[in-house]
Amino acid sequence: MADSNTHSFNPSKYCSAPKPVKINRRWPDNQIVRAPVWCAVDLRDGNQALIEPMSVTQKKQMWHLLVKMGFKQIEVGFPSASQPDFDFVRWLIEENQIPDDVTIQVLVQARDSLIERTFDALDGIHQAIVHVYNSTSPVQREKVFRSEKSGIVDIAINGARKVLDESRKYANTRWSFEYSPESFSGTETDFAIDICNAVIEVWQPTPDNKAIINLPATVECASPNVFADQVEIFCDSVKRRDSILVSVHTHNDRGCAVAAAELAVMAGADRVEGTLMGNGERTGNMDIVTMAMNLYSQGVDPKLDLSIASEIINTVESCTQIKTHPRHPWFGELVYTAFSGSHQDAIKKCLAQQDADQAWDVAYLPINPGDIGRNYESVIRVNSQSGKGGVAFIMESEFGVAMPRWMQIVLSREVQRYSETHQCEVNSQMIWQIFDAVFMQPNDDETPQFQVLSYQFEKNRDVETLKASISDGNDAVLIHGSGMGVISALSDGLRKTMGIDFEVQHFDQIALGEGTDAKAMAFVQIKIDGTNFVGVAQDEDIMSANINSVLVAANRYASTSEAGSRRVS
Repeated sequence: MADSNTHSFNPSKYCSAPKPVKINRRWPDNQIVRAPVWCAVDLRDGNQALIEPMSVTQKKQMWHLLVKMGFKQIEVGFPSASQPDFDFVRWLIEENQIPDDVTIQVLVQARDSLIERTFDALDGIHQAIVHVYNSTSPVQREKVFRSEKSGIVDIAINGARKVLDESRKYANTRWSFEYSPESFSGTETDFAIDICNAVIEVWQPTPDNKAIINLPATVECASPNVFADQVEIFCDSVKRRDSILVSVHTHNDRGCAVAAAELAVMAGADRVEGTLMGNGERTGNMDIVTMAMNLYSQGVDPKLDLSIASEIINTVESCTQIKTHPRHPWFGELVYTAFSGSHQDAIKKCLAQQDADQAWDVAYLPINPGDIGRNYESVIRVNSQSGKGGVAFIMESEFGVAMPRWMQIVLSREVQRYSETHQCEVNSQMIWQIFDAVFMQPNDDETPQFQVLSYQFEKNRDVETLKASISDGNDAVLIHGSGMGVISALSDGLRKTMGIDFEVQHFDQIALGEGTDAKAMAFVQIKIDGTNFVGVAQDEDIMSANINSVLVAANRYASTSEAGSRRVS
C-alpha cells in the first residue's frame, strides 16, 4: 500500500518571493561601525508569542532587566487590546518607573477607537512612541481585507491623522510616531514606499522631531540579501529621509533574522526592533543579544550591557518559561566549550600567548568568555573525543600542574580510556583522581612499595654520589650509586643493590605554588624489560620528589607480576 504522505512534501506548490529590481547595490561594501538604535519588544511581541503570557510580576522583572541593560526604547504592550497591558502602562507611569532617558513604545492598529484607548493609557507620561500599523502585502489585501491598494492607503492615512489629532490633546507629552507597513518584506517595494510617504505627509516630521518608519519582515520570506535590497531602495526613495528613522523588525522563519537585520543596517536602517534571546511568534523575533554580541565581537560598542549574561538568561527563562538552548549563539552553556582534542590544544596554546593588553586572538574563542561572566572551567570539557590539550589545560588551570608534553599524552590516554569505559564526560576532579591513582599512588595496599626514607647526595668534580635508605614496604635497604645527576646515581644504586635496571625515557620537574608553601613535582618515565612505567611524586624537597618519582615507577614494575600494574606505552 502506498504511503499517503508520499507526495505531500512537494516544493512545486511554493513560489519564490518576488525580488525587487536593484542595480548598483551599495550595501555589500558597507560595514557596521556603530550600534543601531535598539527597541526591545519583549513585553509586547515577545509576550504575545508565549503559551502563558507573562504575569504582572514577570513583566516587572523583564522591564527592570531591559532598563538595567541600557535599552532607551522599550515597547511595553498593546494597551488598547489588553487590560493587563493597559494596567502595566499605568503602573509604569503612576509609579514613576520610567527613567528620564527611556522612552516607552505602545502598539496599536490603525483604528480610531483603539487609538483613543491607547492615548488614555498614556495619560500623564512625559514622552512616548505611539506605533500604529496596518497590513499592506498582496495576500493581506486580497484575502484578508479584500481591498484595493487605495483602500489600504486610506487606512494608513486615517490612522496617522487620528494619532496626530489625539496627541494634540496631551500638550505636556513629547510624542513620537511610528508607522509599520505590516509584512513589508512581502509587499511590493514601490507600494510600501507610497504608503509610507502618505503617512509621512500627514505627520510632517522634521530633522529635530523625527518619525519612525518601521519595515517588518513579519514573515521571513526571502534571503537576507533580498531584504537588504528592499531596505536600500526604500531609504533611497522615501520622502524626508533626513526626518525619519528607518527601523527594521525581522522575524526568523528562515533562520536568518539576525543576518537580515545586520544587512538592513548596512543598507541604511537606523533602528532595530527585537527581543532578548529571540523569543517571538513562530520561529521567533530577531535576537538582540546575538546581533549586539556580533557587533561587540567586531570591536563595535553595542551600547547595551551584555556582561550580565547569567542574569539575562535567568530572567528571560523565568519570564518566558523557555529554556536557553546550550548552543545558543554567544550565551548558550556550551558555546565556549571545546571537547575536541585539537580544539583544546589550540586554545591552550593561544591562551598561553595571550597578553592582557593585546587584541584578543585565540583560536576557537571569538571573544574572551570572561567578558560576559563565563570562567575558563567551562571552556575545556573532556570526554572520549578530547586530547592532551584539554587535559593539560584543566591540570594547569585547576590544579597548577603544568605537565611536560610527554606527560600530557600519557595522562590523556588514561583519561580517554576512562571516558570510553564509563561512557561519560570527565570533570576536573575525576581527571585529578585518575592522575593521582595511576601515576602517584600505590596500586594496592598489599604490594610492597619503595619509598625513600633518607638520602645523602654529594658532588665531587664530575661524579655525583647518592647514598639512600629505601623502604621496600617491610625493611630498609641501603643503596649506593654514582652517576651524572641524582637520577643517574639512583639508577646505578638500584641496579647494583636491588637488581632493578632501567633506562630513563623522560624526566621533568616543576614548582607548585610559591614562597613557603612551594613544593616540587617530578615526572619520570622509565623503561624496564621493554615496558614503560611512569611515576610522579611531589615533596617540599625537590631531591625527595625526584627520587620518589623513580621509586613510584619502580613500584609499577615490581607489582606487574603480582597485582597487574597499569602499563603506559
